[in-house]
Amino acid sequence: MRIQPGEIALRGYPIEELIGRFSFVDVAWLMVRGELPTKAESRLLEAALTAAVDHGPQAPSIAAARMAATCGVGLNNAVATGVNLLGDVHGGAGQQCLEVLDDVLARAREGRPLSTAVEAVLAEHRYVPGFGHRFHPRDPRRDPLLELVEQARDDGVVAGDHLAAAEEIELHLAEKSTKPIPMNIDGATAVIYGELGFTPELARGLFVLSRSVGILAHAWEEQQAGTRIKGPVPRSVLADYTGPDLRHPPD
Repeated sequence: MRIQPGEIALRGYPIEELIGRFSFVDVAWLMVRGELPTKAESRLLEAALTAAVDHGPQAPSIAAARMAATCGVGLNNAVATGVNLLGDVHGGAGQQCLEVLDDVLARAREGRPLSTAVEAVLAEHRYVPGFGHRFHPRDPRRDPLLELVEQARDDGVVAGDHLAAAEEIELHLAEKSTKPIPMNIDGATAVIYGELGFTPELARGLFVLSRSVGILAHAWEEQQAGTRIKGPVPRSVLADYTGPDLRHPPD
């Protein structure tokens, strides 16, 4: 970024020539990749970011942000509280899925059939991040996202390699289960980020950027409700006690 008196340039582009002409998604791409995306690339990235903005108040990051908002801290503090919960366990599946897809493709580039590469990678994982969902039998975000990837592949915008690897994993998982285990939002967006050339770590960063919108909305909604010191369970519910029975200290 170039800054001088009266001048602000992002990756060499004067900010005044970006404002009103390019979207936030375009500029996000520019900042992390160094060049502006094509319209087709921007559309695909925007779809991934839009799809992952929120998944409801039951998500730990959202719940924590809402609790923080009732404690009198600023909105920025509440959002930071939620964002800081997005780690390997909660929020990291997209990055982990892209790492799996990249591993499959690396083995395929060595000359192995894609199916064989998938079998080898799956043998090294107890579960595959980005597939299956504890709440949705079929994640409603999967199909529209993958349809956009298919269209981008057919139009020559992306190669389709990550899509092919992910779909092959779906087939293998279905063969070993009594029911299908389709891609979830983390898997579908991992496909998009991989097709667009983002690294796994950047994929997580972009997910955090997307989910921050939902965290902000929940924190703001909670702040407007005027609730004070909201806990993780309703006030009428006492936490179970599992310690020693009531006793007295020795004389």
